[in-house]
Amino acid sequence: MSHGLMWLPLLVAFVVLTALGWLERRRQRLFLEWASESELSKLDGSGAARLKDGWLEWSSFEAGKLKQEGRFEVCKLELVELLALSSGDAPLTDESHGPCRLRLIGSGDQRDLAFADADRARDWIEQLMSRSRCEL
Repeated sequence: MSHGLMWLPLLVAFVVLTALGWLERRRQRLFLEWASESELSKLDGSGAARLKDGWLEWSSFEAGKLKQEGRFEVCKLELVELLALSSGDAPLTDESHGPCRLRLIGSGDQRDLAFADADRARDWIEQLMSRSRCEL
């Protein structure tokens, strides 16, 4: 009996890891469907984002579906700032890594887009600014 009880925590850990893997696979499948045909997309711990048809949209994974959090028209983009995730309006230095947010500014509007990795956010800044000029 005592030998059987020793294996019980391993069985519980196996069931929990299997459930977490299933949820992650479901999240990735939803993201792939949502981001299909987009010019630029990302999925990380802070949520999903895509650039499609001139609009930057971002969502969070909630209750088995992607819930839209915000939207910004890229043609109106004037400035993108890289800021710390939770410390007000403190800009992030070039050496910083980890969670951050992009502040999108344009046409009197500003929105924040969270990122789990500052290096990836820096790449997004370059790509967004190159696409911000619309052809007239």
